[in-house]
Amino acid sequence: MKTEDLDYVLVPLGLAVMAGYHAWLLLRVRRRPATTVIGVNAINRRIWVRHVMEDPSGKHAVLAVQTIRNNIMASTLLASTAITLSSLIAVLMSSGGGGSATTSSSTTTTSSSGSNGLLPGAPLVVGATGLPALTAKFFAILVCFLVAFLLNVQSIRYYSHASVLVNVPLAARRRAAIGYATAALDRGSYFWSFGARTFYFSCPVFLWLFGPIPMLVACVALVCALYFLDVCEDWEEDDNGDVDDADDDRGCISEEV
Repeated sequence: MKTEDLDYVLVPLGLAVMAGYHAWLLLRVRRRPATTVIGVNAINRRIWVRHVMEDPSGKHAVLAVQTIRNNIMASTLLASTAITLSSLIAVLMSSGGGGSATTSSSTTTTSSSGSNGLLPGAPLVVGATGLPALTAKFFAILVCFLVAFLLNVQSIRYYSHASVLVNVPLAARRRAAIGYATAALDRGSYFWSFGARTFYFSCPVFLWLFGPIPMLVACVALVCALYFLDVCEDWEEDDNGDVDDADDDRGCISEEV
C-alpha cells in the first residue's frame, strides 16, 4: 500500500471511532440519563427552572437572568472564536490557492511528483501531501469552525428565549409554562455542548495536516478523554423523588437529545 493511500483507510477509521462513540453516548443518554453528565445536567436544569419559576416571591429572578447571561457570554465567546478562525483559514486557503501563474504551475509540477505539501520533504508527514489533499484538509478545518459558529449562535438564540421565559409569571397551565422554559434552556445547553464538541473534533482535523496516523491517534485519545468527561457513575437519583417528575425528565432528555 502506498503512503498516499493511508488517508483513505485511517481517516475514515478515525471518523468511525468518533461516530461510534457518540452513537453509544446518545443511546446511553436516552436509556440511562442519570449515568451521563448530559443527563444529570438536564435533570438539574429542570429542577432549577421549576424552583425559580414556582417561587412566589420572585427573589431568584435576578439570579436566573445572571446565570443565563453567563451562558450567553460563553456561547458568544465560542462563536466569536469560531468565526475568527474560519476567516483566518479562508484567507490561508485563498492565499495559498490563488497565487500567480508561476506559482500554480510550479505547484502542479511538484504535486504530480508527490513532494509538495504543508511541510515539503518533512519525514513526519505520512500520507497524501499534494495540493488537493492539502485543500481538503483546510476545508475540513473550515467546516468544523463554521459548524461550531452556527451551533453557538443557536445556543445564544435559545438562551435569550430562556432568559425571558424563566421570569414569566405563572397562572393557568403553569406546568406547561415550566416545561416550555425548560425546553428552551435545554436546547441552548445542547447546542452549546455540540459546539464545544466541534471544537474538540477540530484537534484531530488539525493533526490531519501532519498525516492520517496522528489524526487516528488523536481521535482515539479524544474518545478516551470524552468518555471520562461524559460518564457519571456516582450520581444516584433520590429514592423518595416523584416518579412522574423522573419520567418527565427522562422524556425531556430523549426528545431534546
